[in-house]
Amino acid sequence: MDAAVTVLFLGILIILGNVLSRVFTVTKIPDVLFLIALGIVIGPLLGLVEPSAFGVVGPIFAEVTLAIILFEGGLHITIETLKKAITGTMAITVANFFVVTAISIVIMQYYAGFTLLESCMLGAILGGTSSAVVIPFTNYLNIGKDAKAILALESAISDVVCIIVLLALLDVYKVQDFNIGHVTGNLIASFLIAIIIGVVAGIWWSSVYHKLVNIKSIFITPAFVFIVFGLVSLLGFSGAIAALALGVTFGNLNYFKAEKVLPFLGNDITQVELTPVEMEFFSQLVSLLKTFFFIYIGLSIHFSNMTVIYLGALLTVAVYLARIVIVWCTIPRNIPASDASFIAVMEPKGLAAAVLASMPLNAGIAAGQTIQDVTYIVIFFSILACSVLIFLLEKTPFSRAYRKLFWAFGKEQKETP
Repeated sequence: MDAAVTVLFLGILIILGNVLSRVFTVTKIPDVLFLIALGIVIGPLLGLVEPSAFGVVGPIFAEVTLAIILFEGGLHITIETLKKAITGTMAITVANFFVVTAISIVIMQYYAGFTLLESCMLGAILGGTSSAVVIPFTNYLNIGKDAKAILALESAISDVVCIIVLLALLDVYKVQDFNIGHVTGNLIASFLIAIIIGVVAGIWWSSVYHKLVNIKSIFITPAFVFIVFGLVSLLGFSGAIAALALGVTFGNLNYFKAEKVLPFLGNDITQVELTPVEMEFFSQLVSLLKTFFFIYIGLSIHFSNMTVIYLGALLTVAVYLARIVIVWCTIPRNIPASDASFIAVMEPKGLAAAVLASMPLNAGIAAGQTIQDVTYIVIFFSILACSVLIFLLEKTPFSRAYRKLFWAFGKEQKETP
């Protein structure tokens, strides 16, 4: 592609990303849905751009976008809300993961001839929810703080669960052995150590970055987020959870005093929060990164095999129906029925699924290409389904019928977000 055309194309995409963010605010139709659709049009349909044109940059988009989205989302989570939401979050995260995996096993073994291990891999890839879709949605929906926290935390924690379980399944494929104790230990270690590193890094950075007067730049904190995310990932733990913990720490510095957590820094420590300008910059950065990455996903979707499309549609429908039961069984009963109904339609797939989708193929799994193709289709269909259901809940009488499914939940009065 000619350099001038490339620059023109990038400029259009950046403007388009900002326009679609505004459309999301007004219509509640996720901008990522339009971006994936655009990728489909200029890629599979018209053949103007191939995913290979992005080279190694394409997959890197996923890691960078995930780090920034989780950090920016953590900035808006208070410790009080975190304490109240963590029980419901862990329950729905674990239940959702296992149910989606079970659905994948049944459908893929019966309809696609997958082995049990291949089906479990697809289940692990699809077992979470997308931070890139869920977190922006929670900012725009009129739901309580507890429901917002549950959804944001679920999307972050489920990414980690999906990554660790898929890596464990790939190890099983390589060595033909499965050790539940080893997998569980890795999962706990990845959570706890990543949280500790993220919190310590946040406290330290809040006490020193404002002293770097000679290199004042709005990019310096994003650079630090990338450093923490990358180092924790290289150590074999969860860079995603570390980025989230870093954001939560910066958003709650009154709870994370340097003299208490890091006494070796001394007692006379000044910690500085992010400025409103920096907060807005992170919001804009999230919008920019999402623009490029979800177009890349659209470019990567294959429509040549209708069986893959049917399987993706069937998985999406089954997962959304199961979500109703999962929410009923796991969400605390003090959550209002209207909030529970919104939680029940929040099952979009996104960044983590897209990143993980290529791993079985790269590892030489026989069904690796099908796993990747089905994953991309489910990402598109699940975001589309989430958008439609949110619209129905907000704008139509469908909401009254849907809320009746959660009649045992709290009263309709909601806490002001």
